[in-house]
Amino acid sequence: MNNTVSFVIGSWGSYNECNERALGSKWLDFDDYDDWDAIVKELKHEGFELDGIDEELFVQDIEGIPTDSKDWDNTHPQEIFELIKKSGVLDNEYKYELMEAYCEVRSFDEWARLVDDYENNWDRDIIFYRGQDMYDVAYNLVNECYDLERMLGNLVSYFDYNAFARDLSYDGYEETSNGVIEIR
Repeated sequence: MNNTVSFVIGSWGSYNECNERALGSKWLDFDDYDDWDAIVKELKHEGFELDGIDEELFVQDIEGIPTDSKDWDNTHPQEIFELIKKSGVLDNEYKYELMEAYCEVRSFDEWARLVDDYENNWDRDIIFYRGQDMYDVAYNLVNECYDLERMLGNLVSYFDYNAFARDLSYDGYEETSNGVIEIR
């Protein structure tokens, strides 16, 4: 599976003091830690003084989740870690790809609200048509749901799949770089 999330944690105290930890911790892979306490243990092992100068942590860099729709400076690393663990995206490639697609057309904060509300079932009202564009989805929906040949006879070749695809975008379908998502 390619669904890996990792981050580098820094502390405002070290950053402001310009000490040796001003560049943050090493890359911490979420899969390597069962809970936040294990990350705290790793940070202490690296020399962080979490009861002193390093008690105010921040995400210095992050990989594996869409970052362009989120201001990471105001989010504690523990919140992100626990959200990702709760969402199930690390254990399920479909959920991981769906999270990426969802955040591409909506926002990370919206996705986080879904996870907060529904936890591992955050994707219950979202369908992902991986590898398809709007035309593909429109074509497949029409041909799976309707017998155009019977309904239209020889006029079937005049059915406008492009117009139907456009209209799907008004009904909760959104095209992403990896497919189409339908949000019900």
